[in-house]
Amino acid sequence: MTASPQTRRARPEVIDLLGAAVGAVPDGAERPGQQTMAKAIETAVEREEHLLVQAGTGTGKSLAYLVPSLLVEGPVVVSTATLALQSQLVDHDLPRLADAVEPMLGRRPTFAVLKGRHHYVCLARLEGTSAEEPDDGLFDVGEAKPTKWLGEAGRLGKQIDRLRDWAMETETGDRDELDPGVDDGAWKLVSMPARECVGAQRCPYGAECFAEASRARAREADIVVTNHSLLAVDMLTGRQIIPPHELLVVDEAHELADRVSSASQAELTPELLERAARRCRPYVDDEVADRLMEAGDVLTVALAEVPAGRVVGALPDVLLEALTLLDGGGRKTVEAIGEVRADDADPVRKQQARTMVADLTKIAQRMIANAEHDVTWVERDERGRRAVVIAPLSVAGTLSTHLFSERTVVATSATLALGGQFETVARALGLPVAVERPVEAPTPAEEARAAVVRADEARDTAGLAWTSLDVGSPFDYAKQGILYVAAHLPKPQTSGLSEPAANEMVELVQALGGRALGLFSSRKAAERAAEVLRARTPGITILLQGEEALPILVRKFRQDRNSCLLGVMSLWQGVDVPGDACQLVIIDRLPFPRPDEPLSAARSDAVQAAGGSGFAAVSVPIAAVRLAQGVGRLIRSRADKGVVAVLDSRLEHAPSYGPFLRKSLPPFWYTTKPDVVRGALQRLATS
Repeated sequence: MTASPQTRRARPEVIDLLGAAVGAVPDGAERPGQQTMAKAIETAVEREEHLLVQAGTGTGKSLAYLVPSLLVEGPVVVSTATLALQSQLVDHDLPRLADAVEPMLGRRPTFAVLKGRHHYVCLARLEGTSAEEPDDGLFDVGEAKPTKWLGEAGRLGKQIDRLRDWAMETETGDRDELDPGVDDGAWKLVSMPARECVGAQRCPYGAECFAEASRARAREADIVVTNHSLLAVDMLTGRQIIPPHELLVVDEAHELADRVSSASQAELTPELLERAARRCRPYVDDEVADRLMEAGDVLTVALAEVPAGRVVGALPDVLLEALTLLDGGGRKTVEAIGEVRADDADPVRKQQARTMVADLTKIAQRMIANAEHDVTWVERDERGRRAVVIAPLSVAGTLSTHLFSERTVVATSATLALGGQFETVARALGLPVAVERPVEAPTPAEEARAAVVRADEARDTAGLAWTSLDVGSPFDYAKQGILYVAAHLPKPQTSGLSEPAANEMVELVQALGGRALGLFSSRKAAERAAEVLRARTPGITILLQGEEALPILVRKFRQDRNSCLLGVMSLWQGVDVPGDACQLVIIDRLPFPRPDEPLSAARSDAVQAAGGSGFAAVSVPIAAVRLAQGVGRLIRSRADKGVVAVLDSRLEHAPSYGPFLRKSLPPFWYTTKPDVVRGALQRLATS
């Protein structure tokens, strides 16, 4: 519930609180967009109306949503997509905000972090863990040789001993507070996934559980910071994890649908089935466990015979046979294990075994059903690992049902208005959109008519009233940056970097003398770019993702003005290099999803079957988000200047989607003339 009018009048105005918060930030300054966003959130809560806010880089959107959250009866939940933003909020923004507003509120606001159970050390697992007899989950068939394992066992034992000592001292049990850290394998031995937990009532360490303590702290806090993955699990399991709240702020909201899709995804591998059989043997007859082993053997054959890629139509017979064996064997195993009781000799391990088999059985049943709303595919990775995977065709219905009920949702990001419109993202999030608008940019008259219809009809459908707001950015993009499209280059035809594109890249880098971030669509293209630049730009250091740890490469790029950093998709939104260390961002081609990506291909086919354009409805919005994120690497502060160079002529020449993609980007000064952009880079080099 919101505070009563009398209580609200006794509290500071949101703008006054925001002023105090901004004043506490080093070099903090008032930003109109930030103020507009804070007021809009306050209004949305009062009206119980959902809000989509596009807030460009430099807006200060974190304070814009944290400050009005303090005027809502807590807890307010803030969900982020990345650990970097979560750490920024918890370690910097919230402590500073609490100090700044305490005199005005008459109390110090409180905050807490809520993570999944596997982020916390489990005392029950720690008690039963032996480094000499490691958990069977560490043995992946066909990987480590015994001699290699013996060499690793000593190090693992030392890590377990250190974890035991740390568990006696830590107040939170949070892995992120363990310094130095431990290997994933060691942490897996002492943590507990939520599905395998027996519950505080049946666990001998329930009263001391770190995960339970974190939930208790969250229930008492004014602001709870969590992540999209846990938010997705909370929605999919009936909203039992995150405490009840009136306001949910989803930052980096452009990633939420993908995170929910990932949380709804499941896979089966022969190794998983073999591991489940080993875990169950202490609680069932060998004959029962052998049925799981047999299912794993048949699945191995199926994954060798069925080609990698999406399964269209009926399941192949050999795959159906493996799934049917798993279904029957899994049911029998769960029945044989029976219920987990507090007086069992080892309730923790028994629960783990039962849950694992039950989960695998449900996955098999879901795959056997082969429903139209699911997509199934076989995948093989570079190491030869094989799996059969299933994921929902769409999560819009799940989000519509579970995200927006009984709370106000504010979704914000720097990339929400794709093509200048919020409808694409709104539809992905499950919000009602009455008017289907074309990918091509509408005329002003069409825009006006659509706005009237949306206001009158769309946003109250099914009780999901919503509004949208673009608060812009404090940066003067038209003066700070140039968007250059190499329109004279031939259309990209194959993967990798074409010779004309490579020549264009070299000329741009030479004009500036380095300071370039290269964002490439494939590892092959990035490696070719590094090869060409190293051969033709002596004196410029070329840093290639994968040759060293990414944090080390980014640090070197920041420190060496005569360097270039080249990489693939993880660099498109994970690098923040303000200042003159990065004054040129090169993008080799428009980042459309690959035709063989199972989910995007299935979604595209579904749109086509319904009479629409799968490319326009699926591929273009994906490319718009990725492109906007990549372009956003250039201008990170008011003092930044530079060029974004797109070496894909389709951004200029494709009439059906080029204008839409360009309208999804910041309003840079636009040119297709190579001599103009080279001159600008040369002036930057000497300034």
